[in-house]
Amino acid sequence: MKDLPIFTTEHGAATLILKEIPYQETAYIILRDSLEPMALARECADFCRACGAEAIYATGHDALAAYPFYTAIWEMTCLRESIPDTDAALWPVQEKTLTQWQNIYNKKVKKVPNGAWMTKADAEKMLETGDGYFIHRGETLLGIGRAAADRIDWVASVIPGAGADIVKALAHAAVADRISLTVASENQKAVKLYERLGFLRTAEISKWYQLR
Repeated sequence: MKDLPIFTTEHGAATLILKEIPYQETAYIILRDSLEPMALARECADFCRACGAEAIYATGHDALAAYPFYTAIWEMTCLRESIPDTDAALWPVQEKTLTQWQNIYNKKVKKVPNGAWMTKADAEKMLETGDGYFIHRGETLLGIGRAAADRIDWVASVIPGAGADIVKALAHAAVADRISLTVASENQKAVKLYERLGFLRTAEISKWYQLR
């Protein structure tokens, strides 16, 4: 199911993120332009329900605060040199290990607010960019992650308590002086981990509310 970058009604325009419906029965609405945001939100939600969404979340206008709060997406940043070192090592994802990485990711993403399912096409794009990694200590798999020159984009442990070593290892893939990441405010376990490693909240990117 494809997203609708521009969904228009008599009440305004919005973006509908529908690609999660087949995998997580979830849809996301971003209000873009409206003088009647609540009416637009209801119309968008009705369309998402018709497409099969069981859970619907929306952002983009202060009026949405009338709905139950779901989560905020925060940006956190840290100086790369201040992140402690680790003996855990990065193993880049290869074609033969791509399915394993994708399966771990999709198992973990179900528990993450606003987490996006990874399709086969998404996984192949990640293989092209070369930013996906397994994190090992010796022969033991600690978890997986994604990291680029100035960002850490995903952290997931397969062993309890391994999150810190995964972040430390992923920092080795960065070359910029400052590293940033995003995290859902309701994912307090992750927030506390990042804070222990020196990351500070620098911006609130979006605030999401539950329409259904």
